[in-house]
Amino acid sequence: MDFDAARIKMVDNQIRTTDVTDWAILKAFLEVPRELFVPEERRPLAYIDGDVPLGGGRFLMEASPFAKLLQLASIRPTDRVLDVGSASGYSAAILSKLAASVVALESSADLVAQARAVLPRINCGTVDLVEGALASGHAAGAPYDVILIEGSVETVPPVLFEQLAENGRLIAVEGRGNAASARLHIKEKAVVSQRFGFNCSIQPLQEFRKSAEFVF
Repeated sequence: MDFDAARIKMVDNQIRTTDVTDWAILKAFLEVPRELFVPEERRPLAYIDGDVPLGGGRFLMEASPFAKLLQLASIRPTDRVLDVGSASGYSAAILSKLAASVVALESSADLVAQARAVLPRINCGTVDLVEGALASGHAAGAPYDVILIEGSVETVPPVLFEQLAENGRLIAVEGRGNAASARLHIKEKAVVSQRFGFNCSIQPLQEFRKSAEFVF
């Protein structure tokens, strides 16, 4: 399979067609070999217009919504980014092309191992891989200019807002299924405000699910 040609088609047919116009983002998607971040037997599926299963209930996010979330974040070359739920490292590799540095947080030891095996093989920026609970963030590396959550959540834990720098942005898809939406949170003078970005349905991150509550 010609992965280089597939990568160009992905950018032209999946990403550009959903109003992603930021050249830095498009260039990053053209440069990072997506096929290296999925199981070998699924590499022919790496550039499909959909999520790619990674095992253990985790997925490599479809390119189009991921690119739109990046554009919503308005990442600058000087930014320090926390990538929550980085899975096998593809998102961190893309982010490293846009920001000064990336802390890639992942709870699955197997996925962290995959990321450690692949990232040194490609030309990407500074990525610090961290294994830990996703909903807790990574306070040791805070504050962050941008926090990006790589899966839908019911609500954003307050601890993640605490790890934002002044004027920092947190991007999350909140809600379930087709009722979910991408939202941009901005921290100014210790107060976090939010605005609607776009309707977005992506795979949920189970670690963020609320425990069932019973009302008596």
